[in-house]
This record gives sequence, structure tokens and C-alpha cells, in this order.
Amino acid sequence: MIKVGVFGVGHLGKFHLNNWREMQNVQLVGFYDPSDTTAKEVEENYGLTRYKNPDDLLKAVDAVDIVSPTPYHFELCAAAIRKGKHVFVEKPLANTMAEAKEIVKLVKEAGIKLQVGHIERFNPALLALNETALNPMFIEVHRLAQFNPRGTEVSVILDLMIHDIDIILHLVKSDVRSISANGVAVMTDTPDIANVRIEFHNGCVANLTSSRISMKRMRKMRIIQREAYISIDFLEKKTEIIKMQTEQVQGQFSFDIETNNGKKTIAIIHPKVPEENALKLELQSFIESIEQQRPTQVDEMDGYRSMEVAHQILQKIQRNQPVV
Repeated sequence: MIKVGVFGVGHLGKFHLNNWREMQNVQLVGFYDPSDTTAKEVEENYGLTRYKNPDDLLKAVDAVDIVSPTPYHFELCAAAIRKGKHVFVEKPLANTMAEAKEIVKLVKEAGIKLQVGHIERFNPALLALNETALNPMFIEVHRLAQFNPRGTEVSVILDLMIHDIDIILHLVKSDVRSISANGVAVMTDTPDIANVRIEFHNGCVANLTSSRISMKRMRKMRIIQREAYISIDFLEKKTEIIKMQTEQVQGQFSFDIETNNGKKTIAIIHPKVPEENALKLELQSFIESIEQQRPTQVDEMDGYRSMEVAHQILQKIQRNQPVV
């Protein structure tokens, strides 16, 4: 039984609490939150113990779940790691690259497990492709959200686009060659909408558009690779593969086309999308990595690399700002 404490029980933190309470191999010890109003609500609705001192909660647990605003990630992560506690921390890993680098160093020295909450890695629409060979050469992403004051302490790059940066770095087995980026601050002091082009050394190109001032919600990724087009809808939990194959398969929708190289069979495949709770899956994965002494699925280096690309994007946007 792994004893877990939660740091930050605001809007997102409550989702975490709900999922922790459903896990049989976890004992939810209590929580820390500086807000008396939020803490009172959680005490009454969840029957959980509030710890007013973070150190006291750290002493009582084996692992922590950090769901605080990003500027507090480093302080809480560092305190937990130095006490030998395993850490689950919501994305992004930290507020600055210096903080992220120090967390990576502390994890290595302490030998604990750390997982970053890049929840889209556990989205059922992406999991549906686990048996599909992916070798992307072009990726197009649109992640659009309606404006919400929550999360605006960071830019849209670190708030929304970092989800897709993490997935792309995970899928493209190559280093980044160059980045082009433009962004505009509309509702906040940091970019609220951005368009980015990432080129990799293996020739893959990724175009990403993220906005938190859209009139509609969209979370789609399209992957183009040799003889295949793959569409992932993270919001609607739908996945489609359109690919060329040598012959028709019974029960699968396909049709023939004539090309310069003769007749080709085009198949349209809808892989089975598992009915899974992505948040519960990633928290359970974190616990299993502790129990089984195996690496976490999204470790501190994954979190660091995503942040590194995100900050490079922010630097490019800053350089491209018009002179007023």
C-alpha cells in the first residue's frame, strides 16, 4: 500500500483526489493547500485530513502528487525529493529551465521515481495506436480552447501546446534541428495564441497551433508517414488510419485506386479505442512504477525536454514581436 499526499486541491486537484480514492493499492493520507476556503471544502466533502505544514505531510507519505500552480512546482518537488519521496507533478515540470535542470539532478541523486503529468500520453485515442508502427514525417496539430483564467500564470505554450510537444518528441525519434514561431498576447501578458514549426534532423516537420481564446474546442493531431495518414481526436476519443495495403481484408472498409504504379488498395481502419480514464491511468502507472521498481512512463527527462522546446519557442516568439 503506497501512502500518497496531495499538494494543491483546487479545480484540478479535486479530480486527482477522486481518482486516488478509487485505487485499492493507495492510501490517501491527506492534503496541503494554503487556501482556507478550499481546504474547508475538501475536508467536508472528502473527509480528508488537512496538513497546514507541507513538511508534516511529507513525513507521513511515501509519494506526493503536486497539483499546485506552476510557480510552486520546484519548491514542492525539491522538498519531497530531498526527503526521498516519489513525485508525481503536473505539467510543466517547473517554472524555469534552471528549476527543471535542478529537479533532474535531484531525482538522479535521490534515486526516487518522478512522473510528469502529461496526461495526453494516456489518452485512449493515442493508446489505440499502440499496435501501429509510427514513423511520422509530417505532423499537424490544432489544440484550441475557450478562455479560462485558470492556468494563465503561464503562456499558452506551457499551458496547452506542451501536451503536443511532449507527444511529438515521444513519437519522432530524432533531435530538433530548427524552430520557427509566432505568437500573440491577447487576454494576458503572455502569448495566448501561437503557431509553431519544428523541423527534426530526420526530416520530419511538425506544425502546431495552440489557442486559449478560441470560440470552440479542438484537440486534433494528424500524422503523415510512408503510405499512411493517421488522425487522432483527443477530445472526441476517435482514431482513424488511412493506409495503402497489398490486399483487402474482410470486414475492413477498403477501395482500389489506379496510380502510376498500378492498382493500390486503400484501407480505412478505425482501431478500437479503449474506454479508459486517462487521469486514473497515469496515476496508476506512477504507482506501479514505484511498486515494480521500473521507470515512469513520462519521467523527469521527458518533462525537461518538453520544457526545453517550449522555452525555445517562447524565445523565438519574443524575438518576432513587432516594435511598437
